[in-house]
Amino acid sequence: MELIGPFSQILPLAGLPLKGALSDEQLTIIENGGIVTDGGRIVTVGNFKKLQHQYPECDVTHITVPAVLMPGFIDCHTHICFDGSRSRDYAMRIAGKSYLEIARAGGGIWDSVTKTRMADLETLVMNTAARANRHLHEGVTTIEVKSGYGLNLDGELNMLRAIQAASSHTKATLVSTCLAAHMRPKDFEGTETEYLDWILTSLLPVLQEEQLAKRVDIFIEETAFTPAPAKHFLQQAADMGFAATVHADQFSTGGAAVAVAAGALSADHLEASDDGAIGLLAAADIVAVVLPGASLGLGMHYAPARRLLNAGAAVAIASDWNPGSAPMGDLLMQAAVLSAAEKLSAAEVFAGLTSRAAKALDIKDAGQLAAGFVADMQAYPCADYRDILYYQGKLKPVKVWKEGDTVVKN
Repeated sequence: MELIGPFSQILPLAGLPLKGALSDEQLTIIENGGIVTDGGRIVTVGNFKKLQHQYPECDVTHITVPAVLMPGFIDCHTHICFDGSRSRDYAMRIAGKSYLEIARAGGGIWDSVTKTRMADLETLVMNTAARANRHLHEGVTTIEVKSGYGLNLDGELNMLRAIQAASSHTKATLVSTCLAAHMRPKDFEGTETEYLDWILTSLLPVLQEEQLAKRVDIFIEETAFTPAPAKHFLQQAADMGFAATVHADQFSTGGAAVAVAAGALSADHLEASDDGAIGLLAAADIVAVVLPGASLGLGMHYAPARRLLNAGAAVAIASDWNPGSAPMGDLLMQAAVLSAAEKLSAAEVFAGLTSRAAKALDIKDAGQLAAGFVADMQAYPCADYRDILYYQGKLKPVKVWKEGDTVVKN
């Protein structure tokens, strides 16, 4: 066993409600705290001196500078497996071109599909691992990674195999999601329904055979898939044993309702969600995942995180790191900027990056510093947890632990 401390403060983020608004008064703050770990799991958290007396047999790792400890962040929505850049798209966007104008000029999702299809497995593995390791250095210890830039059998399998192989090149936990339903590919000769049926009959069985993914995603939007075929797709995938998440209500409504009806774990984006969608999300056992990085990249309004929380929804915050609409990938900075715009408390932000994000991925042993949980942790160089959001993402962790082992030391 190992005792680590003393920390100026420990924020366990344990035992917080998974739904609804949170105040900072609901946070447990352990001053001069310590944490005992064993075999990659947390044994207990408490006052450092008391733990020294309680566990005299522990190896002790002394923290000699002011530091605040909290769980590692969980980024529950990313697209970090890709090749190529969409800087041309971005330049056109900030010059005032519309999404359709950019797509007609050869940009958009299809541009990333073309470049990613051309990449070999090793390139995609190294790209994914490099981005995951950058995330890890910034305190993100669990990362969901989507496919969706292959959109044919070879392309999707290449991506999902790369995500699986990238796990050998990073200490971060990678959670694979099949997003073959990102858009109907331009080279598919058939309807959207026929394409979704192809995913169900030709792609998903291979994923099960090779154990490449246990989750599916679908983009419900006027430029992607419409609600009725999407709902059928999600129901059929669920019958096969796949958990679901949905790209919902990014530019128009309808996707959130499908996500709720299909029993999805999460509905992500939600920038266009109206009062009806917010009510559905608040009443259901589903996580509303907001993606401030996409709003920043597209120059559009944020998802209504404040209204969702006030209505009683579970709100998680993710980066949407991708080559097109959210290329920055700095989860903490995005969350800090969102909190100022939407008036989110520190408790709501940190829960949205940890315990509530874990719920979006159906992970039951991460996102909290509590007995039995995985010892995924990060320490910030400050004496007051409020400094972390105050510096709007410029304050980065000085130490990161994955399953109790130090994986980052700055």
